[in-house]
Amino acid sequence: MIYLDNSATTKPHKEILDTFVQVNEQYYANPASIHEAGVTANALLTRAREQLAHLLHTETNNIIFTAGGTEANNFAIFSVARISTHKGRHIITTEIEHPSVLEAMKGLEEEGFDVEYLSVDASGVISLEELRQKVRKDTILVSIMHVNNEVGAIQPIEEAARIIHTQSRALFHVDAVQSFGKMPIAFNGETGPDFLTVSGHKIHALKGSGVLAMRKSFPIVPFIVGGGQEFGLRSGTVAVPQAVALAKAARLAVESIPANSKKYKAWQQELRAFLKSFGRDIHLLSTEQGAPYITSLSIRDLKGEILINALQKEGIIVSTSSACSSKQTKTSHVVEALNIDPHFKKGVLRISFGMHTTDEDIQLFKQAFTKIMKQLKGDSTT
Repeated sequence: MIYLDNSATTKPHKEILDTFVQVNEQYYANPASIHEAGVTANALLTRAREQLAHLLHTETNNIIFTAGGTEANNFAIFSVARISTHKGRHIITTEIEHPSVLEAMKGLEEEGFDVEYLSVDASGVISLEELRQKVRKDTILVSIMHVNNEVGAIQPIEEAARIIHTQSRALFHVDAVQSFGKMPIAFNGETGPDFLTVSGHKIHALKGSGVLAMRKSFPIVPFIVGGGQEFGLRSGTVAVPQAVALAKAARLAVESIPANSKKYKAWQQELRAFLKSFGRDIHLLSTEQGAPYITSLSIRDLKGEILINALQKEGIIVSTSSACSSKQTKTSHVVEALNIDPHFKKGVLRISFGMHTTDEDIQLFKQAFTKIMKQLKGDSTT
């Protein structure tokens, strides 16, 4: 099987799995226990927290372990909103956020919060001028993803942070699930984001592991109450094996960014040239300015599911868009926001690379895609 759906999830590294198993077998005690085994488990947890804090350029007590990106996004959005009502009820996000952000925003709208949505251009990038116009004195939260999970659009996070912090007292949350460990992102002193979301299974760690990281300690509402774990912000026995595995995967991913970025960019350029050879039948949703590890395209008057199934028969795994919404029959909200030709709205295909992708994978994809397009489109592709 050739796996080119790494934006949905990644195959865990063998050494990450080995670490996870070892910690489960040898350091399974509750890290909150005061006996020696508990103290040892807590030491491992502390070390994992320190490693992630170092990678993100923040303090150790600003790293909160979660069960993944969706929980971390919900944690940041609901906690900041509910503790900031004395400053205002105005929130800003974008039209192309992950469902875990958009659904949280809908929930806040039902509670009486005023949520505004930034539009995007044909490349999937927000307008800083629109952001500048929408930020108000009573804005309490802005949530903007770094890299879009469907088309790979990169948002100008640093510039957005300067606008937000200059014009308001709002806190800035960035969903970095599709960027952390693949391209540089970290807290940048007093001018960067205030919250970052990280998910383990996007960087060859394990599902069920994630982090909500803070630039500094902010007074936020606990997300889960009970035993007071995670500095009282997320109660429940902490999953030490997942935390240790995530920290190791994060270190390996960050260290590999330069080498991987070079490979990804070369493959992306190769695919773009290849796809353009099909002429009017292909519309490229991703741009050269986007993340190099995501290439999204659409086929004229053809459902993406048809291509998915045809490629799967050739042993190649890709996806239509976000794995969180690909089973829905309606057009993706991201595709709708890009305002593309209606002939291309149903035929979206996403190819995404990971650390296990090879040159051979790319060549075999091209061969299979050419074969399938000839079968489905005939000579019209030339």
